[in-house]
Amino acid sequence: MTENGWTRWPSREALTREAATRPRRVLGYVTRSLVLGMLLWGAFNSTHVRGWAVVGAVASILLAAVAGWALFRTTLAHRLWPSLTLYGVLLVIAVAAQAADFGVIALVLWCGCAITALERLPIAAALPVTAVALALYAAVNDDGWLTTVATTAGLALAGYVLRLDAEARGSAQRLLTQERAARAAEAESVALAERARIAREIHDVLAHSLSAQLVHLEAARLLIEGGADRDQILERVVAARGMAREGLAETRQALSALRGDMTPLEDFLSQLVGTADGTEAIISGERRPLPAEASQAVRRVAQEALTNVRKHAPGAKVRMRLEYGEDQVTLVVRDSGGSPGELTATGGGYGLRGMRERAELLGGSLDAGPDEEGFVVTLKVPV
Repeated sequence: MTENGWTRWPSREALTREAATRPRRVLGYVTRSLVLGMLLWGAFNSTHVRGWAVVGAVASILLAAVAGWALFRTTLAHRLWPSLTLYGVLLVIAVAAQAADFGVIALVLWCGCAITALERLPIAAALPVTAVALALYAAVNDDGWLTTVATTAGLALAGYVLRLDAEARGSAQRLLTQERAARAAEAESVALAERARIAREIHDVLAHSLSAQLVHLEAARLLIEGGADRDQILERVVAARGMAREGLAETRQALSALRGDMTPLEDFLSQLVGTADGTEAIISGERRPLPAEASQAVRRVAQEALTNVRKHAPGAKVRMRLEYGEDQVTLVVRDSGGSPGELTATGGGYGLRGMRERAELLGGSLDAGPDEEGFVVTLKVPV
């Protein structure tokens, strides 16, 4: 059976003091302390009751205080029957106090039960408790019937207003908790995304650098097996060493990029073209700064495309075109083709696949395949 407005408990956030502000909590402590002190003072200074009756009154007050504390715990745990039992104990104490001629104690307990029941119990359970408490209060009240009705109605209204106020504070507390959890989850997501970005950058740099070194080292191995002269072999080894140095430089550049300190993309492509013979770069469109992820994607694809040309079509001419569009940037790397090199079979073929995944993560695309002359790689990244 699903809960409705009549059987639903106030939320635990509404029943705790955590949702209340510090001044409100201090006011609550002070009010309860003053009420308890006034009741004890009234019991000790009663002129018409002496001796053991005073002791009984004090014991009743202390018992009511313990029952009230226990009632706070049971209602917070949403335990209905223990809560109703404790309300019954409080009402019995009030009746006994009234019978012993401690009217003030009885009135305070009846009014307190009427108000707190509406504040802390489900409405279906609170109404009978409030009705009994207010009926007992009205039965002993000496005021006129109109005043009694107005007082009881005011007490009931006060209890319901306190319930609404507690629910509002509880809702605010829940929203605050949810917002904090959402912020924590967002911060964790950002941290994970940043770690993934760093891992992807380092992976791409190492993959490019090691792939380029492998090209030259594999060439050196083939030259050695073919009995080539020393100068040819040394040339390949020196080239591999140069690739290692470039790899270190690219790693430093990637770390600088992650810190937001990058050379302009056009300068980077110019430097990249300058290291490869037979390669030219054309830049069209209105130049503008690109987001870090988009800029890094263009750089990595350009590097990977040139490495593939060196490996699969050595000596081929390469034309690289970077075009700035309104909402995207396009990089096209096209080679003139040529006979397959000795290193065509080397490498695992994961470079362009990684570049394609990077482009797709940014909402772009990467196409690679042969055309009329040679091989063309086209990268499109939204900006």
